[in-house]
Amino acid sequence: MVITKNGLVLGATAVTLTTIAFTGLGIHSRGQALFKESPKELVDEVWQIINRQYVDGTFNQVDWQATRKQYLNKSYSSKQEAYKSIREMLKKLDDPYTRFMDPEEFKNMQVDTSGELTGIGIQIGLDEKTKKLTVIAPIEDTPAFKAGVLAKDIITNINGKSTEGMDTNQAVSLIRGEAGTKVKLTILRNGQRKDFEIARAKIEIHPVKFSQQKTPIGNIGYIRLNQFSANAGKEMQAAIKALEQKQVPGYILDLRGNPGGLLFSSVEIARMWLNSGTIVSTKDRQGEQEREVASGRALTNKPLVILVNKGSASASEILSGALQDNKRAVLVGSQTFGKGLVQSVRPLDDGSGVAVTIAKYFTPNGRDINKHGIDPDIKVELTQKQEQDLWLRERDKLGTLKDPQFAKAVEVLGNKIAGRSITNTAAGK
Repeated sequence: MVITKNGLVLGATAVTLTTIAFTGLGIHSRGQALFKESPKELVDEVWQIINRQYVDGTFNQVDWQATRKQYLNKSYSSKQEAYKSIREMLKKLDDPYTRFMDPEEFKNMQVDTSGELTGIGIQIGLDEKTKKLTVIAPIEDTPAFKAGVLAKDIITNINGKSTEGMDTNQAVSLIRGEAGTKVKLTILRNGQRKDFEIARAKIEIHPVKFSQQKTPIGNIGYIRLNQFSANAGKEMQAAIKALEQKQVPGYILDLRGNPGGLLFSSVEIARMWLNSGTIVSTKDRQGEQEREVASGRALTNKPLVILVNKGSASASEILSGALQDNKRAVLVGSQTFGKGLVQSVRPLDDGSGVAVTIAKYFTPNGRDINKHGIDPDIKVELTQKQEQDLWLRERDKLGTLKDPQFAKAVEVLGNKIAGRSITNTAAGK
């Protein structure tokens, strides 16, 4: 397996409300023409992809050969019947990240990678432990964000329909719709139910925001990265270069609420901060390991503090884990989400697609963060009220000294800058 620019996915949920890209990995035996004849052959195509690529050679203790026989012995009169069987077949793996997308869902997924979509602006997925439909994070400045939806909210109903037993594709289909129309979500948060009626809108996502912030330790560079989309690297590069021209003495990189996205984007951005060392390694079911390393072309070596929280997932965890393990950055905030699996996405001949978990990833020190997440070096926990005030009611305080996690990051950065200055001075004598 090779990690390529166009290849692999690290969305917090890897569902169609997050960023996903295609992979060249797939079936290498028979020609695709064989799969254009009938719905049954589409079922077999998906089975073959899982058989060749799935990360666990035991298929999570499922008899995959018997599963093939079960579903190929059925008769299919339509593609819709085949789609239903494919979803049933994949559900046996008990892996919320391996999933089938019908043509409409697959098309929506492709739109997401472009950085523009129509909807309410949330990333969702099935919690691996509870199997409940859960909000990973609302996208900043979107209808869901402004309405007050938060990371870790459990979606119990969509337009009055229970989400019990509902997969993420079904949920996405219900939540998405034309701009200007509304969707009603019932949320369970800390045991309390809340209803949100949210108007859908056309959403343009600019993943990077940056500024020069005046603080007690001087003017510092503040960069907020919302999502690892296809253009995140280009925007991050522009942000760093602009702040370097202003000669800031250090940086705070804010990954809070960032649900992940494209693997190549996280590696690309890590190389902007890290001059040498491993960034991430992946291991497939054969135990074959691939590594991504720094390229010696970091844009800055100035002190760096990274802000993380429970909404920082997947590609965010790769970036923060790489910089933490290489002692390039200090992490401040709360424990991250904990998603350490890699998916590839395969387009199918009828316009549908399938996402397959093909590998686990590890931080440079070999940490498997799946389900646990990354622990910050310095914990600064916020109460629910503090989070709601900061992210919703008093948005202008985010990334200022009235933001407790940011304030702590400034303090830590000040110590790093002072330490670096002393070291440089001593070396110069």
